[in-house]
Amino acid sequence: MSAAQPLAGIRVIDLTSVVMGPLGTQMLADLGADVIAIEAPLGDANRHMGTGPHPELSGVALNLLRNKRSIVLDLRSESGHDALLRLIRTADVFVTNLRPGSRERARITRGDLAQARPDLIWCAAAGYPEDSDRADDAAYDDIIQAATGLVDVAERSGLPPVLSPTLLVDKVCGMALAQAVTTGLLHRERTGEGSETVLAMYDIVRGFLLVEHGAAAIAEPPQGRSGYPRLLSHERRPLRTTDGLVVILAYERHQFEGLITIGGRREMLADERFMTRLGRLDHIDELYREYQRIADGHSTASFLAACADHGVPAAAVETLDDIVAGLPVVEHPVAGTYRHTPPLVGGLGVTEGPRRPAPLLGEHGREVLAEVGLSESEIDALEETGVLGRYGRSS
Repeated sequence: MSAAQPLAGIRVIDLTSVVMGPLGTQMLADLGADVIAIEAPLGDANRHMGTGPHPELSGVALNLLRNKRSIVLDLRSESGHDALLRLIRTADVFVTNLRPGSRERARITRGDLAQARPDLIWCAAAGYPEDSDRADDAAYDDIIQAATGLVDVAERSGLPPVLSPTLLVDKVCGMALAQAVTTGLLHRERTGEGSETVLAMYDIVRGFLLVEHGAAAIAEPPQGRSGYPRLLSHERRPLRTTDGLVVILAYERHQFEGLITIGGRREMLADERFMTRLGRLDHIDELYREYQRIADGHSTASFLAACADHGVPAAAVETLDDIVAGLPVVEHPVAGTYRHTPPLVGGLGVTEGPRRPAPLLGEHGREVLAEVGLSESEIDALEETGVLGRYGRSS
């Protein structure tokens, strides 16, 4: 572990699952933290999200679990809970996405774990606010998309009432989770105190969406309807060229001028509808239709070249397969070669490749328990009783 990494020396106990929590702890691991993932006997769901080169490592898990260590531990047993407390004594951070009732039953609340580490940074994420009547409801990405306006925004923009084709909620909330942890660490550095943070996916995604889509409805009384007009335009889509698709954004006046110059429509400069940014926003449907007429007859290459010459931001539409093919190839000691996705964090000490490959299920169980002082015989006993999962069952 490089001393230059900002979270080098910070230990995180990760009791999260699927994508939201594991993505947040991936970010912490990419920053140098020692992340110890506590998993169920069958492994986290992300290990089986699609196919991969190993039964325990889907394509998703190869990157989501990188730079972490894995232990399979039955926290329902007294000896398993005792082992968790031993880990907590050496940890700086505990992260979970269990719901409030489950946290109480598992005895992993801030009060439970602070007995072992008073200055612990304790962070939990769940679907809904703890003081709401839905606090213990299950909440998945699709559910929160529906509850927070994302489906409505799609329908208002001219699409069917569809869900976003990416795990938008999980990823936004995972990033918020990582930020909450680093904020807690900074608070502890300044005050010496631990902290407790509970994040509600419902609140985070509402705040995320309403940055722009609160729009005129944010004023009280409202000055108009919610929804940012440009983004809700039914005409907002890639422009079709003779051989592909291109996206442009003529946001500033000089970019608008450049684009209509490409199309030989300079008379539009004198059109009062398009003289100001607000005017262009109010007539965005007409503008988008005009932009498509300008792209007609151009190849992708010629249109991109013309946009570059006239200072118009533009990009060709790339396929997922092309983007994946552009990623660097790295080596996993068991799974073989795979593509390394870029870290979602940047700055000092963030490496281009993984420090540690994604672990197999329970790969580091004995190692991490030995580090916190359990003897070989104690670890053997935990394995024999099934409290500690045996490494290598499905390899």
